Amino acid sequence: MINYMDRQVLSLTWKDFIAPDFHWSDTDFGDIAAIFSLVYAAGNLVAGRFIDWIGTKRGYLIAIGVWSVGACMHALCGIATMGWLDLGSTEEMISATGTTATMIATVSVWFFLASRVVLAIGESGNFPAAIKTTAEYFPKRDRAFATSIFNAGSTVGACAAPFCIPSLARYFKNIGWGGGWEMAFVIIGALGFVWMALWMWIYDKPEASKYVNQAELDYIHQEDELLANTGKAEDVEESARAEEVGTDTQKQDSIVARTARIIVSSLSIFRHAQTWAILLARLFTDGVWWFLLFWTPAYLKDVFQLESDNPITMTLIAVLYLLTMLSIYGGKLPTIIMERTGMNAYESRLRALFFVAVIPLIVIFAQPLGNYSYWFPVILIGLAAAAHQSWSANIYSVISDLYPQNSIGTMTGICGLAAGIGSFSINYVSGRLFDYADQTGMQFLGFEGKPAGYFIIFCYCAVAYILGWCILKILVPKYNPVTRNV
Repeated sequence: MINYMDRQVLSLTWKDFIAPDFHWSDTDFGDIAAIFSLVYAAGNLVAGRFIDWIGTKRGYLIAIGVWSVGACMHALCGIATMGWLDLGSTEEMISATGTTATMIATVSVWFFLASRVVLAIGESGNFPAAIKTTAEYFPKRDRAFATSIFNAGSTVGACAAPFCIPSLARYFKNIGWGGGWEMAFVIIGALGFVWMALWMWIYDKPEASKYVNQAELDYIHQEDELLANTGKAEDVEESARAEEVGTDTQKQDSIVARTARIIVSSLSIFRHAQTWAILLARLFTDGVWWFLLFWTPAYLKDVFQLESDNPITMTLIAVLYLLTMLSIYGGKLPTIIMERTGMNAYESRLRALFFVAVIPLIVIFAQPLGNYSYWFPVILIGLAAAAHQSWSANIYSVISDLYPQNSIGTMTGICGLAAGIGSFSINYVSGRLFDYADQTGMQFLGFEGKPAGYFIIFCYCAVAYILGWCILKILVPKYNPVTRNV
């Protein structure tokens, strides 16, 4: 919840609070969103391996601290811009024109990018740690449902954000505390430090937790026992033991040698078809969620002239994300299929993913139905967002289906890289497309200007999941786990 609220502060304040101060265009915001996504993706690649290496508790603690600092750093971007350009006041910055306004936009974008980079590096540790924790605490049959539940925290954050963030910004602006948006970043960012304390207090591995009894441990490790009985777990157990204990030679290795082994080990994962199947499925679909997360407030402003602190806007965005709570049922669907058909976890999940992939096709109708009411696109987008969360929960669980536990963090990080590249692409293209459509009056299927631009992106969002499912089905048609540590 906190993770997603930190991400949303910028998207909920840039159009009405930040852009007037810094003379931003859609391209400026699109570039910031795109770079954030790319750094987040690269961070996932490193964070997954880092958390596998350092452990869930310490790794996640570091991630929370870094992203909370990054969130609070945004509040300093206005002061930094004025200092860099030697401007005397906020009023001077807002009233600037011509070359000065262009310089303000450029410099402020770079300062915001610096803050977003820190935020992205910290946030990249969130899902690898969360997925690893789920794999530690749940057998395979329950992981998608468990993932859907913790993933719903992002929905809670997304629902709370439109009510509290624009209201905070408007309140502090009205009482004269800068542009108001600064304190929104500080207050929401500070919640992360509270979560750090809670994480230190509540988390231990199941074997070390005073809240987990032996019967629960047996339930958690039920598949491990079956795998061990067939003799397929020996290599995994041996690799995990060597990783945890280490030999005398390993203990004496230099940092350079250790780093080289990590790089070689990480690259070896790309030899498997399973890696490419999940990677490509994430590449084509994750950008849809990030587009909805970053651009929905701007969409409501551009198409329906609804400002972010308008109660109608707050309600619309909250309803949109409340609909995504339906994703919990999508996470439960593989278990239902498994119980009724006797399929294994992977094949049940693949069937569930197909049902989920069909739902976003309704987004094609969002823009045309918006001619009648802004509620139609919001509801359709909300249902598609719910489908994405169900898709995401099951794709994360596919990783734990196909890979040994001590490689889950690494694989999650690699797939996060693919997801980030997809998100970078859609945000980078969107900003430029919307500015171009606005400036040229571009037409597309009966729509003109920015509405035409949004319609084009919605069409991509609609078909992305079917494409991702086809790739997964072609490359890994049946259950085929990677049995050796990677």
